[in-house]
Amino acid sequence: MCVNMAQFENLLVVLFLSAVASSIVLVDANFSKSMYITWGYQHASLQGEDLQLVLDQTSGSAAQTKKAFLFGSIESQIKLVPGNSAGTVTAYYLSSTGSQHNEIDFEFLGNISGQPYIVHTNIYTQGNGSREQQFYLWFDPTADFHNYTIHWNPIEIVWYIDSIPIRVYRNYENEGIGFPNKQGMKVYTSLWNADDWATRGGVIKTNWSGAPFIARLNHFRARACKWNGAISINQCSLNIPANWWTSPTYKQLSYAQLGQLNWVRNNYMIYDYCRDTKRFNAQMPPECFKSQF
Repeated sequence: MCVNMAQFENLLVVLFLSAVASSIVLVDANFSKSMYITWGYQHASLQGEDLQLVLDQTSGSAAQTKKAFLFGSIESQIKLVPGNSAGTVTAYYLSSTGSQHNEIDFEFLGNISGQPYIVHTNIYTQGNGSREQQFYLWFDPTADFHNYTIHWNPIEIVWYIDSIPIRVYRNYENEGIGFPNKQGMKVYTSLWNADDWATRGGVIKTNWSGAPFIARLNHFRARACKWNGAISINQCSLNIPANWWTSPTYKQLSYAQLGQLNWVRNNYMIYDYCRDTKRFNAQMPPECFKSQF
């Protein structure tokens, strides 16, 4: 069979795009196929769509995904520890490993009965964090399941709660500001005792008479690019239809989404590292001077 140069080049393009498409993974909508328990085996449970994390005086519990990802959308429904949850932390986050790791966090800091949970968000690049923003919630996160999503692409990271954006962190790597775009990250979730800092800076301790503390998760989804090593840095960033997270829709919040974001920030944000001049001795992190949304 005779193949001319143009046909050969087209064949190469098709093969390349096929290889890229094969790296796009829709993780099974099933916790038990996507994750495994890493500690607290004796009382955590993982079955079908449902993951139950348990904390008592003997141990907390945790789970993580079998695969790592680079860009996409990570989401789960979560019902937090009810009642007096002071001292407990339920974490749900993306992370790589090592001293130069990247990380994108949701952490839910418990409180005494009748007082609101605090949603603690952070981002680490090359092992450097200290980019915390904290929020109260506009609903009771213990009464029912709510959707918590991290959307991550080469342009920006957006944290969503029930499809409402609460925070944006944009990529200014070309100006020397760190952005997590060269390390695959797995999804982790855990429930643990952090009463040395979690509630009012550690003033209020965990009341173990309320144990066991239980956080429930279900309907995990990871519509994301599977990490296959360094080759994924380019593959997962390409602006092609298979990489749906690179489409213009996901490069900037819409006008309606900006309205939602500002509503949350104006009414429910309780801490922003970019406003904490005392903490940084007025030497603010460079991204604090950049537009994020």
